[in-house]
Amino acid sequence: MQPERTRLAWRRTTLTATAVAVLALKQGLRAGGAPVATAGTALIALLWLGFLWVAHRRIKELAADRPPGLAPRSALAGTLCTVALAGFAAALIL
Repeated sequence: MQPERTRLAWRRTTLTATAVAVLALKQGLRAGGAPVATAGTALIALLWLGFLWVAHRRIKELAADRPPGLAPRSALAGTLCTVALAGFAAALIL
């Protein structure tokens, strides 16, 4: 049961990250093509793709009978993508 709950948690987190990225991209595109906004939206898209990659790998690993623990590099990558995504999204809104 635990791997299934963890897999569902990763899916919820991915959905939340997608919603944040879409809203931030929308706000960035609304800025009218300013260079900072354009760079910010590109960075947000890359961070979202990085998080999506980490989450997809973890979800696939959790489908195994005895899933391995989360690798420290994957945990660090997921955390950095999440924090950076939140920071850039807040910067675009402000």
